[in-house]
Amino acid sequence: METDATHTPPDSLSSSQLQQLERLRNGYMVSQAMYVVATLGIADVLRHGPLHCDELARSTGTNESMLYRVLRFLSSVGIFKEVSPRCFAVTSLGSGLRTDIAGSIRPMTILVSHESIQRAWSNLLHTVTTGDIAFDHAHGMGFFDYIGEHPDVADAFHLAMSSEATSSSSDTTIADAYDFSGMQRLVDVGGGEGRLLASILHAYPALHGTLFDLPEVVANAHEVLSAAGVADRCEVIGGDFFAAVPAGADGYLLQQIIHDWDDARASAILRRCRSGMSPSSRLLVVETAIPPDDTDAFPVLQTDMQMMVLAGGLQRSDDGYRALFTEAGFQLSRIVPLGDASAYSIFEGVPV
Repeated sequence: METDATHTPPDSLSSSQLQQLERLRNGYMVSQAMYVVATLGIADVLRHGPLHCDELARSTGTNESMLYRVLRFLSSVGIFKEVSPRCFAVTSLGSGLRTDIAGSIRPMTILVSHESIQRAWSNLLHTVTTGDIAFDHAHGMGFFDYIGEHPDVADAFHLAMSSEATSSSSDTTIADAYDFSGMQRLVDVGGGEGRLLASILHAYPALHGTLFDLPEVVANAHEVLSAAGVADRCEVIGGDFFAAVPAGADGYLLQQIIHDWDDARASAILRRCRSGMSPSSRLLVVETAIPPDDTDAFPVLQTDMQMMVLAGGLQRSDDGYRALFTEAGFQLSRIVPLGDASAYSIFEGVPV
C-alpha cells in the first residue's frame, strides 16, 4: 500500500493515490458480492470444475444476468475466473469460500456481511459522535440479546465462531505453546462447543476439563467432545459468566472472550473467574494485542472496529491487558506468543 514519506499533506493527489482511495472507499462492494456468493455456495458448486452461468443460476435459483455480473465483478479481484464467455471457475483464492476446505472464510463472510451487522455499521457515525454502541442504536438491543431472539443470526454467529478459520489460528498452537501438565482441571470459559478444550485435552491425557458457556451454546458439545475422544474427561456446564464461573480449577481459559467487552464488563468477567480460583490457579486470556506501530496493526484494528460497532468491546495493547488484569485482581505474569503463524498470545495472570 502506498504511504506518504512525510507528515505534510500534499496539495494534490497522484492518479495512483486516487485509485487507491477509490478502492478503499468501494471495499463494501466486494464484501457484499462475496456475501452473495458465499450464501449461495457458488464456490462449492464450482469445486469440480468450471460451469456456465446458466447452469449456476439454475442450481442456485438466481437470476442468470444478475449472477453473471456479480461473478464477473469478483473475477476482477481474483476470486473467480471467466474461462470462456459466461463460464466461470473458482480460483485458488476463491476456494477459501468453499465449505470443505481448511481455513474456509465462508462462515465469517456470511456473518459480517449479514444485514443486521451492516445496519449496525451504518450507525458508526452515531457511535463516534455519542459514544453509544452502534448495534444497540440500530436494533434497540445489544448484540448478544439480538442473536438470542434471531435464530438465523445466532446460527451464523456460532458457525463463524466455531469455523476452522476462526479456531485453527490458535487451537492447536495453544497446546503446543503452553504447558498444561501441572494442571488437573482446566475451565474453558465461553468455550462454545468445546473444540479448543478438546484439542488441549487430547494433547494432555491426564488433564480434565470443564466446558462452560450459555446452555444453548454447549447443547451440541457432547458430539464435538466425543468425536475427539475426550468426553469422559470433560464436564459440560451451561451458565452465564457474568453471574458465576465454575470454581476450584487450576486454570481458567478465555479465548477471544474479553475483546467482546468494555473494560468494566471485561473486568467483571475476570473477577468472576478470580472468585473461584486458588492462589496457585492461573488465568489464561487468548487474544491478539495491538502492536505499538499502527502501520503493522491493520488486522487487529479491523477486529477492534468490529468490536466497537457490535458490542462496545475493544482490542487492547499489552499494557491494556496489564491494566485490566490489575483492575480485576490479577498480576500479568507473562505473555506467551503462539508463534510466527499466529497473531494470538496467551496473557497469563496470577491472583493477587
